[in-house]
Amino acid sequence: MSGMAGTEWHKMVAGEPYDAGDPELVARRERCRALLGEMNRDSTTSAEWEGRLTALLGGRGARCFITPPFFCDYGSNIHVGENFYANFGCTILDVCEVHIGDNVLLAPHVQIYAATHPVAVAPRVAGVEFGKPVRIGDNVWIGGASVICPGVTIGENSVIGAGSVVTRDIPPNVVAAGNPCRVLRSLTAEELAS
Repeated sequence: MSGMAGTEWHKMVAGEPYDAGDPELVARRERCRALLGEMNRDSTTSAEWEGRLTALLGGRGARCFITPPFFCDYGSNIHVGENFYANFGCTILDVCEVHIGDNVLLAPHVQIYAATHPVAVAPRVAGVEFGKPVRIGDNVWIGGASVICPGVTIGENSVIGAGSVVTRDIPPNVVAAGNPCRVLRSLTAEELAS
C-alpha cells in the first residue's frame, strides 16, 4: 500500500477520477473496517480505543473523542485538532482529506462527505468516483443530522443548525442553517468573546 504518484490512491486523494475497485483501495478500506469494528464494540477499553483511533486517523489532537458507532472509508485522510468531539453515529467519507480544527463539536449523526460521483451517467455507471476536500475551522459546532457536502469549507467559530445540508462554503463567525444551508446572522462580539 504505497500510495505512490499515479496510483488510484494518489488520484483519489488529489480529487481526480479514480477506480474504487483498485486492490490497494479495497485493502485500505478493509483495514479501516476492521479497526472500526473493534472501536465500535461495547467491550473496547479506553486504552484500546485510543490506540485504535490513533491508528485509524491521519492526524489528531491529544484530546479527541468519538462516541461509537463511527463510520468512515479510510480514516487516514481525516485530520482532527485538539479538543475534538463527535457524538453517536458520525459518518465521514474521506476519499479526499477532511481537516477539522480545534474545539470542534459534532452532534449526533453528522455526516461529512468528501466523496462524490460524476453527474454524467456513463462514467457514473462505469464506477468512476472522485472527491473534494472538506475543511472545518476552529471552534465550530455542527448540529445533529447535518450533512456537509464535498468541497465545503466552514469558517472558524461558526454554528451550523441541526438538520442542515451544507452545499456551499460558510464564512467564519456566523450562525447558518437550512436546506440548503444559508447564513442566518453574524455572531455578536459577546458570543465571540473567549
